[in-house]
Amino acid sequence: MTLASLIAQLPDDFTFGVATSSYQIEGSQFGNCGQSHWDSFAQVPDAVFGQEDGGVACDHYHRWQEDLDLISQGGFSAYRFSFSWPRLLPQTNQGINPDGISFYDKLIDGMLERGIAPHATFYHWDLPQRLADKGGWTNRDTAHYFADYTDVLMRHFGDRLTSVAPVNEPWCVAWLSHYLGHHAPGLRDIKAAGKAMHIIQLAHGLSAQVAREHGHKNIGCVLNKEFAVPEDDSAEAIRLAHLYDGIYSRWFEESIFKAQYPDDVLEVIAPYLPEGWQDDMAVIATPLDWVGVNYYTRAVIAPDKTEALTGLKTIAGDLPKTDMNWEVAPEGLSFFLRRLAKDYAPDLPIYITENGMANADSLTDSGIPDTARISYFESHLAEVAQVIEDGIAVKGYFAWSLLDNYEWAFGYDKRFGLIHVDFETQKRTPKNSYYAWQKALER
Repeated sequence: MTLASLIAQLPDDFTFGVATSSYQIEGSQFGNCGQSHWDSFAQVPDAVFGQEDGGVACDHYHRWQEDLDLISQGGFSAYRFSFSWPRLLPQTNQGINPDGISFYDKLIDGMLERGIAPHATFYHWDLPQRLADKGGWTNRDTAHYFADYTDVLMRHFGDRLTSVAPVNEPWCVAWLSHYLGHHAPGLRDIKAAGKAMHIIQLAHGLSAQVAREHGHKNIGCVLNKEFAVPEDDSAEAIRLAHLYDGIYSRWFEESIFKAQYPDDVLEVIAPYLPEGWQDDMAVIATPLDWVGVNYYTRAVIAPDKTEALTGLKTIAGDLPKTDMNWEVAPEGLSFFLRRLAKDYAPDLPIYITENGMANADSLTDSGIPDTARISYFESHLAEVAQVIEDGIAVKGYFAWSLLDNYEWAFGYDKRFGLIHVDFETQKRTPKNSYYAWQKALER
């Protein structure tokens, strides 16, 4: 089915938007922005493709009006963006950068003037370097500094934000970055990972409480998911796939919605959690108004005797793959939507807060024919349409991403955007996928 026919099946009040993040598009060298740990991580040899950083990125700091026009002209009614903590508090935990306030004031007002609903994420991985120097997410104080930062955001912008979410993809912040070492700060240390897995959840809960104290009524969480399947039907492969799902997904679902961590993951991680972690669970489970799902791919899980902690590894599967070498597995999206509605958040609306694919796009005389990306969106929206028909309250979908951008450890080598960006000239060129959305969303 086409995007247009799928959208026609969805409720009239269903939200369609696009998503970005601050460090990936803004340009951290502009507007007196402070340094983040991604600026320093990018300089570590072999940590980031080409040692590229987000200093210029998409120059959204100067080109935000053009980018908002593209959102509006594409027919999207919502924009999920993130605030930059180093941009707003570059030097100290109290010293607010007026240039940062001005930028986000203009950006939010620009959305509202164009009829675009602002959906804000407070933290999308750009931790101030000054806090990273003190231990970052392994330091409990960072969670409390994050609550203070939330207060700044709510005081200056809260009344104009349609929805808010404290943390984007806590698994990436904690496990991917502190145990697997792929993202800043690039640690491969279970002691650090254990602390980060809890402290990022505490930060979420404290931030949600601050947002609620300011009277906001649309607070959620944004959890990334990876559909874990065993390599075969052996008991060990099945157990390890469940453990992988526990570390990746259930750790965050159960702590937020049940004030507990899953037992199978605790067997692995408990010795490395901060002392007294049990006392924080009520804060972590602060009531929310919605839940967000970021979904891209699946993981095929196999035993690995060389992996001393978890005993597992991911292996290549047999499904079609994106330019990230991620398998296209739309059935995983519906699995998580159904599980959330059944087991964790039966009374909350669900939003797909990120979904999309990297493609090896190239400019041609006839445009940018990213047919695979259009098919990806269609296959995943078909899953959304089915779960809604089955009575699950999915209320919106945000395509990742508006722009080709800084793709973290992959630098500028991978392109997820509906809009092609020439990183030398900053010229924006809509891809065929953008035009497909534009046509499908015509009112």
